[in-house]
Amino acid sequence: MNLHSFMFEYGEKVPGYNEGVVNEREVKATAGIMFLLGMIVIFIGIGYNHIMVARVYLAFIFIDFTIRIINPKYSPALLFGRVFVQNQIPEYVGALQKRFAWTLGWFISLPMMYWFVLNWDITFYKVLICVLCLTLLFMEAALSICVGCKMYTFFTRKQAENCPGGVCEVRTKDPIQTFNPLQKIISIVMFIALIAGIYLFLAKTESKTFFGEFLHELVLTEQQLDIENEAKMEAEFNSDDDDF
Repeated sequence: MNLHSFMFEYGEKVPGYNEGVVNEREVKATAGIMFLLGMIVIFIGIGYNHIMVARVYLAFIFIDFTIRIINPKYSPALLFGRVFVQNQIPEYVGALQKRFAWTLGWFISLPMMYWFVLNWDITFYKVLICVLCLTLLFMEAALSICVGCKMYTFFTRKQAENCPGGVCEVRTKDPIQTFNPLQKIISIVMFIALIAGIYLFLAKTESKTFFGEFLHELVLTEQQLDIENEAKMEAEFNSDDDDF
């Protein structure tokens, strides 16, 4: 291996493919592992008020994305993902659109590196960037949706090749991939129920943390907040009367 191949020959050269490729099974496995670790970090942070684990996790994400956009062959996270899928048949996808997606991931991790690793300055809106990162990891791992890969086609005006699941190729869906009217209704009802459940939980459940209180106030209107505050003041006033 020479310096030129390390820096400029991006992805693996596989017979039958015109461009460098990466193994999508490794990428999905890695995304799933990083998503799981991210959720564990959140639970540790909330349950134990321990920020060092979060700092190490976010620093690792930044370093790993840096390595990926230079040469994914030596990404620690991708190599760890390979451990679990090395006996599965590879699914080759174009490396260039993955590089574009990982570059976007690097730009997302850059402010997190500054805010949470170098200077621990946490606010709700800064945490939303972490939530965005975890959401993209979940979509990659569970749904095989690479948002960055779709953006690659939009911004470069170049049709991506060898996309995950063959979504770049023009083809007709198989019957099992389509929805009949009843299936559409069931899917829509489930989506509405999910959104309604989240709203009712945030609106009706008493919050015990600052973050939860912020979400609670976020989903209520000004009128609902005024009614809730009046009810709290009345309850406190009645409680004081009972003490006398």
